[in-house]
Formats: sequence, C-alpha cells, structure tokens
Amino acid sequence: MDAEAIRDVFQAFGSVGIRRMFGGQGIYRDGVMFALESDGALYLKADDETVDRFRDRGSQPFSYRTKDGRTTIMSYWLIPESALDDPEDAADLACAALGAALRSKASGMKKAKKPLSTRRPRKSVSEPAL
Repeated sequence: MDAEAIRDVFQAFGSVGIRRMFGGQGIYRDGVMFALESDGALYLKADDETVDRFRDRGSQPFSYRTKDGRTTIMSYWLIPESALDDPEDAADLACAALGAALRSKASGMKKAKKPLSTRRPRKSVSEPAL
C-alpha cells in the first residue's frame, strides 16, 4: 500500500506522517506512531483498553517470524476490512489507536530510569593502606 492510499484511508482522521521502516511503513500523528503498514496491510496500535474492539471485529494481531523460527506478536491489529472503505470508521479506529499509542508512550516514560542526579550515590570502596 503506497502513502497516497494510506492517506486516503485516514482522510477523516486528518493529516498523517508516513516513514519507511523494516520493509513496511510507520504511520504517525503528531510524532506518535499509531499504525503500521506491512505487505499491503494496515495495522493499528491496540492495548488492554482497545484490543476487544479489534478482536470483536475478527481482526488479528501483527506477527512475524524471527530468524530462529519463533513467532513474535506485536500490539498492532489488522484494520477491519470494512474500515478501509469507510473513512469515519477508519478515523474512529485511528483515534482509538492513537490513544493506545499515547498510553503506551506514557507508561514507557514512567518505567524509564531516574536521571543520574537523583540516584543514590554508590558506597565508596576504601583503598588498601600501603
């Protein structure tokens, strides 16, 4: 799926940015990736609050095989086929995906390490006397 087709799907959602990544494309709103395109399919970010919406519509999560043969499942779900032809439905799902992406980003920032200035100092090791 090319950039123009992606923008058509999300026309009711508003302006989106598109960047190439890993053989596919990342789709962004205000610098936050909320969707991805891979092999012509669009996937939207989901989390605990939104995943049932996708599951209830028969969607499947994005997955890929690693070099060692394991399957990795991502938190992006296939956009329902009906949303590809319904800009309002696509916009509604994109809003939900952007919310999931923002929540994910916020929780990731909470888990980030404390800055060095707020860490407890290390105990000093005294040097042996000569």
